[in-house]
Amino acid sequence: MNTLVSIVDTNQHRPKELAVINGKGGTAKTSLVASFAALAEHAVVADCDVDAADLHLLLEPRVAQSEKFTGGKLAVIEQDQCGACGNCVDLCRVGAIRRYAGKSKYVAGPAYVDPLACEGCGVCVRFCPEHAIHLEPVINGEWFISETRLAPMVHAKLGIAQQNSGKLVTIVRMNAQKIARERGLNMIITDGSPGIGCPVIASVTGVDMALVVTEPTISGLHDLERVADLTRQFGAFTMVCVNKWDLNPEMTKQIEARAQQRNLSLAGRIRYDDAVTEAQVQGQTVVEYQKDGCADDIRAIWAHVHEALTEGVPQMQQRKSQSGENSLSAATQ
Repeated sequence: MNTLVSIVDTNQHRPKELAVINGKGGTAKTSLVASFAALAEHAVVADCDVDAADLHLLLEPRVAQSEKFTGGKLAVIEQDQCGACGNCVDLCRVGAIRRYAGKSKYVAGPAYVDPLACEGCGVCVRFCPEHAIHLEPVINGEWFISETRLAPMVHAKLGIAQQNSGKLVTIVRMNAQKIARERGLNMIITDGSPGIGCPVIASVTGVDMALVVTEPTISGLHDLERVADLTRQFGAFTMVCVNKWDLNPEMTKQIEARAQQRNLSLAGRIRYDDAVTEAQVQGQTVVEYQKDGCADDIRAIWAHVHEALTEGVPQMQQRKSQSGENSLSAATQ
């Protein structure tokens, strides 16, 4: 059983969980999450983009707790036990085990492990006749619980070229859920990873809603299709917003039409605005920095998202249908 789902389902206080994701980096997903944090009340923020976390640049967290993350293992060879048979070298499919030079060019020396290449699969341990190899836990990164000016925040940092980002994302989400239960907060706003890989899967599994941020380009449409396939697979109700829509209005219409064909709800559009960069230079979210411009667009999107989360997707769909509006389509199938 999934640990996160088990914890959430058995607890009386279940906060709503929103995951903001995109098909590629650079669509202003993190800027949007930071603005949502400024607009939300009684929320926890979780930065699940653990491979390239940057939400902290806007929220300036004060770390209250930090823990090392151990997500994988590394093969270690006891040199005094190694018989230099070469079995591990031959069996390692990733080429992580090599041999020292022997005393002569005709006799190879004992084996050693390249820690950057080893994936901790354990094949070498299983087939070593001398039992000279064992697996040891390795520190892959670190995760944090912090306080910010806007909301409590759980975030993490995966080490360079380290693995198990999906497991680290799950730890971040579990701790965000824990904080929400302990403090009686009713919402978790998650900054997910770009793409459709393991960290994204870990970010959207079991959430109440996924908001996909895209841009009005052909690649933006393609990326939306990929992410929508993923959220449908994991049963997450999905909304779509187009950032910088006014740079290509025709493509924006194509993206929104395709989204509606796929029964995805439209959360709104965000215009191009230099104020986003200006706000970042000042260390602020754009909704803190100004009242008009794209800040208005973000407030409108937040209103739609918040309404769907708090009112409930099925009830909102029924009301919209009765009033002749089509902004919220059928929930995930």
